[in-house]
Amino acid sequence: MKEFKPIPIGVEDFKEIIDKGSYYVDKTDMIQELLDSNVKVNLFTRPRRFGKTLNISMLQRFFEKTDEDNAYLFNGLNISQAGEKYMQHQGQYPVISLSLKSMKQPDYSKLFGTFKDIMKREFWRHRNILSSDDIIPEDREIFTKITHGTAEDDTYITAIRTLSDCLYTAYQKKVIILIDEYDVPLEVSHFRGFYDEMIDLIRSVFESALKTNPYLEFGVLTGCLRVSKESIFTGLNNLKVNTINTLDFRDCFGFTEDEVKEMTEYYEISDRFPEMKEWYDGYLFRQKEIYNPWSIINFVSDAKSDHDSLLQPYWSNTSSNDIIHELVVDGNEETHNQIEALMNGESLTKPIYEDITYRNININTDYIWSFLLFTGYLKPISMHLEGDLIYAKMVIPNREVGTVYKRMIMQWFDEKIRTNGTDDLFKAVVNGDAESFENEVNKWLVSSISYQDNYESFYHGFLAGLLLGKRGYRVESNRENGKGRTDITICEFQRRTVAIVIEVKIAKDFGDLDAACDRAMKQIADKNYVANLKQQYYKKVLKYGVAFCSEKVCRVKLAIEE
Repeated sequence: MKEFKPIPIGVEDFKEIIDKGSYYVDKTDMIQELLDSNVKVNLFTRPRRFGKTLNISMLQRFFEKTDEDNAYLFNGLNISQAGEKYMQHQGQYPVISLSLKSMKQPDYSKLFGTFKDIMKREFWRHRNILSSDDIIPEDREIFTKITHGTAEDDTYITAIRTLSDCLYTAYQKKVIILIDEYDVPLEVSHFRGFYDEMIDLIRSVFESALKTNPYLEFGVLTGCLRVSKESIFTGLNNLKVNTINTLDFRDCFGFTEDEVKEMTEYYEISDRFPEMKEWYDGYLFRQKEIYNPWSIINFVSDAKSDHDSLLQPYWSNTSSNDIIHELVVDGNEETHNQIEALMNGESLTKPIYEDITYRNININTDYIWSFLLFTGYLKPISMHLEGDLIYAKMVIPNREVGTVYKRMIMQWFDEKIRTNGTDDLFKAVVNGDAESFENEVNKWLVSSISYQDNYESFYHGFLAGLLLGKRGYRVESNRENGKGRTDITICEFQRRTVAIVIEVKIAKDFGDLDAACDRAMKQIADKNYVANLKQQYYKKVLKYGVAFCSEKVCRVKLAIEE
């Protein structure tokens, strides 16, 4: 039996992946591109779980000067074959590497405390340079206080700059600064209500580290959004922003189709590739087709152990998807109509604001669609210029992301049912009041978000959800009755005075509603759905034919058997 390389799920240290012989999709071309670009500070914005942290680790292991020689880590990888021009940079620079992804605390004080701890750990990692006699006493004192956690709060604003000074003095080489997930604290502070304070902190830290730092060789930042209107990067004219719409570095994050095919061939699951494409493909980074790397490695890990493993929404389960929840819960009618169009496979054309801020992410404005695009919830299929604005024609990227929208819609719908109640609807159904039944369902249709996920099954589930949970009654879907299965059966199980059979049909259009109801009623009769209920001594069976059409209209017909 073939022994496969382990798949490094959740491992974000490049060295650990290589040392343990794990499967690695080679992204070291990014090093060559960085060196060729000669840009002072690069900002890369990509959706979460698209390899940003692993790439930061890879850059650190390549460039950082350490006591241990890390050149072996790159043997056989693309950068090692690019020539001495690039490999001569390996292990030659002091590197400051910070990740802000743990800055998720609920208030500013706690979040700033986490930032201080991040700086403490990075200073401690470089503590060996204190042996240098060239470091001035003032910097040595600050260095010592930060490593011991006794420095004043203001000291941390310029801590990266201070560490840069010390590293340059010790090594006589300019410093590379790597900052991963720089916008995580901005997102958290936006939702928690201390956004302005966090903006001031991040702006001050970045200015001293990246704008006025004479000892900076180059810097790399990663995040989900550009967030430049906040003046975080004020005056930083040496900054190059690389978004999903930028040509450079477009295949350095996420997996290309060739990389996914190579992986499936290695793990002998090539026959599952079409399904993987449907679920996890669909991203376009400047017209380069990209697959979600987190979902790919998780599915391959499952499939190599069990070839017939089911595809799952791995990526959508890695966060709370708060923004989609807000979109569904707080969206107005226009926003809901746009979500519905997307869910039904249609496109949405909107202006794209690359410098969107968390401050202007309003659920019911055009800014929200740019946010969804840059965070991976939408993809562009075409772009064009109108005046000064770029417009993108966007769709939901793939089946996996579609499940995020569906899940949030279902949660929102369930909450609406709990809040508003459906007693009037249920009373009409049980009492044989077809007109009120129809009116109540139509009210819910108008206020809902529908999507064409197998039309009939959607409306079947929609109606069943409205009718569930009534004391004294058992509501079942797809129950065996007569010669088939009824869509919905409702039984009053104590006195057995009434049972209800509901068959759901889809009408081609508004004019077909009555005929669709008739088809439902005919099916109830032809398949004798009431037979079992009569055998259980129900005195009366209400038979409903219910038809829906895409115009969000319901029609109900009733027949009674006693």
